[in-house]
Amino acid sequence: MPAEPWIDAEALAGARVVAGREVVLEKIRQRGRFALLDGILDVGGNAGLAAGFKEIRADDWWAADHIPGRPIFPGALMCEAAAQLCSYDYLCKHSLPEGGFLGFGGMNETRFRGIVQPDCRMIFVARPGRLRSRMFTYGAQGFVGGELVFETEILGVLV
Repeated sequence: MPAEPWIDAEALAGARVVAGREVVLEKIRQRGRFALLDGILDVGGNAGLAAGFKEIRADDWWAADHIPGRPIFPGALMCEAAAQLCSYDYLCKHSLPEGGFLGFGGMNETRFRGIVQPDCRMIFVARPGRLRSRMFTYGAQGFVGGELVFETEILGVLV
């Protein structure tokens, strides 16, 4: 049974972008093809939640090969984009020691509840769980067109 959405994702479709890709890249270290977040959205009065988005395009690097003739945004990339949002939010609240890096520690309760095809905007929402100096957990949900298509729990660790 799907989880209840933590936010009205349709309302986020018109939310203002509060941080663009350049600002996201100031916090997270993924680059090139693996810099998956296109921006951070204003979540309004939903205290504690973070929201970001990725524009899913037919000319994205993965689209020709996954799946030829019917591009489907890979679940592994949904997980990575969600982890980047969680890392971004964590790094807005905590500083890393010199040379530190947030690594992907694992996932729990991951479910894919819909197919994501170009062209669309996928919105990711993160809800903090445990935030410690050397690790974190966040819940994450993904939406397309207001529909919940993905959910998981992300574990991050200081490497």
